[in-house]
Parts: sequence; C-alpha cells; structure tokens
Amino acid sequence: MRDACAQALSSLGCSVVGAADGRSGLDLLRSERPDLVLIDLKMAGIDGMSLLQQIRDEDPTVVTVMITGFATVDAAVEAMRQGAYEFLPKPFTPEHLRAVARRGLERRRLAAAAEGLRQERERVRGNLISLVSHELRSPLVAVDQYLEVLLGGMAGELLEEQRKILQQTRARVERLLSLVSDWLAVGRMADGRIAAGSGPVSLSHVVGDVCRTLEAEAEDASVTLSYKSPPGPCHVTGDAEALSHVFSNLVSNAIQYNREGGRIDVDLEQSGDRVIVRVSDTGLGIPRQNIPFIFDEFFRGDDESVRAKPGSGLGLALVRSIVTAHRGCISVQSEVGEGTTFTVSLPVGGAASGPVEAADSEASE
Repeated sequence: MRDACAQALSSLGCSVVGAADGRSGLDLLRSERPDLVLIDLKMAGIDGMSLLQQIRDEDPTVVTVMITGFATVDAAVEAMRQGAYEFLPKPFTPEHLRAVARRGLERRRLAAAAEGLRQERERVRGNLISLVSHELRSPLVAVDQYLEVLLGGMAGELLEEQRKILQQTRARVERLLSLVSDWLAVGRMADGRIAAGSGPVSLSHVVGDVCRTLEAEAEDASVTLSYKSPPGPCHVTGDAEALSHVFSNLVSNAIQYNREGGRIDVDLEQSGDRVIVRVSDTGLGIPRQNIPFIFDEFFRGDDESVRAKPGSGLGLALVRSIVTAHRGCISVQSEVGEGTTFTVSLPVGGAASGPVEAADSEASE
C-alpha cells in the first residue's frame, strides 16, 4: 500500500518517504519536515488518531490526510477535529489520491504564502515603529521643551495673547506625544515585548498608588474617587509598570468621561485563584453597538461628546494587550447615561515565570 501510494505521488514530482508504523513516521516527520502526511488509521503501536495529535503538536502547519478501510462518520469527524485536512477511505484510485494530494499541497503553499505576508507585515510595522520613534517623537519632545522655555519667560516676557497661543500649541504637541507613546506601546505589545512573568506584584499597592495619583485629577473634575481592597497585597506575577498603566488608563477614562458630581468606585477582591479589579463610573456610558469594538485600535465611537474629548483610541487596545499578556481577561458592562464598569481578572500569583501566551479577552454586555 505504501509503495503504491509512493508511486502515484511520485508522478506529481513529489519526494515521497514511507514508514511502517506510527513511531517511525513521527521520527521521519522530525527529520524530513514534510509538507503532506498520509496516515493510516489502524497501525501497530501509535494509532492514526494519536499520531495525528502528535503531528499537530510537533508542526501544526503540516497538512495531514487520514486514510482507512474502516471509514465511519464518527472516525471522519474525530479526524477533522484532530486537525486532519481530509479523510480518504479505502479503496481509492491513484487519481483520487493525487487529487487529494494536490489540494493538500496547494493548501500548504497558500499557508506558507500567508505566513510570508504576515512576517512581511510585521517587518514593515517594526520599521514604521522605529521611524515613528526616531523621526517623530524626538522632534516633538524638542518642540515641547522650547515651548516650555518660552512659557517660562526665559526668552522674554510674553503678551497675554501670545501666552494663550503658546499654551494651546503646547497642549496639541503634548497630545501628539501621547498618541506617539501609545502607538509605540501597542507596537511593543504586538511584538510580545513585555516583561510579564518578571516577578510577584502586589496588585493592591499598584491599584492603590494609581488611585492616589489620580485623586487630584478627579477633584478637579468634581468627581468622587473611592478605592476599596481587602487586607494583604493580593499578589499576581507580572510587570508592575505595565499593570499600573492598565489601571491608570481605566481610572483616567472614568474621570474623563464622567459627569460633574459623578462617582468612581475601584474595588479589588480575591476570589479563589483570581484577583478581580472593578472600575465603575457614573459617566456617559457606552452605546450597546460600540461595546464589541472598544478594544480595537483607534476606535473611539461616533458620539460627538466622546470625540470632543482628547484621546487616540489606543488606550483600551493597549490595556487589553497587557491584561492578556498576564494571562488575564477584561470585560465591560455599560448603559448609556448610567455609567460603565470594567472588570479585570488576573490569576493569583500569576503564571510560571518567563514569557506568557496571550489569553482570550471578552467584552460582554
């Protein structure tokens, strides 16, 4: 059977190798790195389903085809669930085999092309981030410093009208700097450059420091800011600076989009193996149709009252990236005119040290 398949596939110009059992096939996979693998369901030692799973663990990009003389719907469904590209029942003709192989190899070619495009996109993005960092941020910092000198009167006294113009100019420069900084941070998140897993972090202290820092901003906006947490540090594993950015953004947004005389409640609790932080406000609220998109980059909604506020639309995208990098999740509940609650859930003590994979986040109504 192996010889017949090899002969049929060789006519396509393929290089074909065969293995008598699953264990030998797995060894060949590691040494030959094939594009397409045909697997018999019934084999001595490792059966076809087990081998399929191991191949997926070794190299999920390999296209696999399950062949068997015991074709059933259940077996076909299980094979597909395990990642098989196609299920080929015996007996089959050489033409049928070649047709399946052609489709499988075309899929492999398209997947390789897509991966190449993805890598090229990431390379371009990385170059653009570098360009923004060196060619935009540095001049903006210099302009901001010159404006500070002028406003400080170090280059002579200013007329009141001149001072107003320079203050407006500096506010716009600082907004541009904030946008550039947020975009660079999102780029670093996309590249996986975060020190998540660096060590134990007291989330109680991080969130408490954020609230104390933003108390004055809340008072200026006539908003009451309240923080509650249980005794103890409530440790997670991760990067304290990155986590501080998460809650600074959430609390700042709650202040900015609140109403005069409104309230913000920041509550931290430990529930089982999770540390949960809720940031609730009595502000504008988020329209129901916008909730699924609020964590997308540059999304700010179409409400004029929101667009009138300063912002880049990158803050929540960065928040989600940081939370997911720490194996956490973030969700939101909101009613227009009633307020919004963001809930961040992180594992107690965090994950094992070292780089971490991104977990799924959810935006729930």
